[in-house]
Amino acid sequence: MKSSSNIAVNRSNLSDALAAQAITSAKNEISVMSYNVQVGINSARLHHYFTHSWKHVIPHSQRIVNMNHIANIIQQHDIVGLQEVDAGSLRSNFINLTEYLAERSNFPFWFHQVNRNLGRFAQHSNGMVSRIKPSEVQSLKLPGIIPGRRAIMAKFETTGDPIVFFILHLALTGRARLNQLSYIAEHVNQYKHAVVMGDMNCRPGSHEMSMLFKNTSLHEPTDENLTFPSWKPQHNIDHILVTSELKISSVQVDAQRFSDHLPISLKITLPDTIDLIRTNLN
Repeated sequence: MKSSSNIAVNRSNLSDALAAQAITSAKNEISVMSYNVQVGINSARLHHYFTHSWKHVIPHSQRIVNMNHIANIIQQHDIVGLQEVDAGSLRSNFINLTEYLAERSNFPFWFHQVNRNLGRFAQHSNGMVSRIKPSEVQSLKLPGIIPGRRAIMAKFETTGDPIVFFILHLALTGRARLNQLSYIAEHVNQYKHAVVMGDMNCRPGSHEMSMLFKNTSLHEPTDENLTFPSWKPQHNIDHILVTSELKISSVQVDAQRFSDHLPISLKITLPDTIDLIRTNLN
């Protein structure tokens, strides 16, 4: 494995990825998913936040079993944004969970971003796995009183303007989210084709999301896709948002429960005037 443009490359998965690209999406279509995996903890009831809290610190055998189930879910997609993964610490048996999912699901490209580094005890991270090679990946530092939250910005080339993905996990307070989404809006507005996805901890009608839609060309979701909590979904706080020239279809929430969130996915179709460049896997 080696680093290329800040993205790790699974060389052993390249041939599998070539075959997978032929079956996942059409030339101008990208299948994407956003999934908060809660570090592989399968919370199925509210009281599990208390009775399973030790799993956030101590390794347990069920974690890898859950990650294997998650790998089966994400492998049908081209680009997956991950929240609440661990970059390799005591609680994950020092396994980088983004890398593990990439290997398990035959994604040739992956990137992890440590948000809070607690040394051997926890490596709180965002992640991305992809079947398409990004031309550039950046780590954006989000504003906040408590430092650490970041966003992944990944650029994918087309025959015209690139398509740029922003993968993030926003703060718990409205004021912090407003500042973070204002910052993201500035970056989104630099690109004609953009996708913003992740656990945003707020509904589409919230003050901070309304600001985002007002100040960018991102579409407000037309359907209520409930993702949280996974055992009785009541809140649509996980989102995949696209700019105006990108068309979406097949929006769905997967009902399989291996986290306290359910994953959301959709297909993005690029404008007819441009083609996605998929061939550079070397």
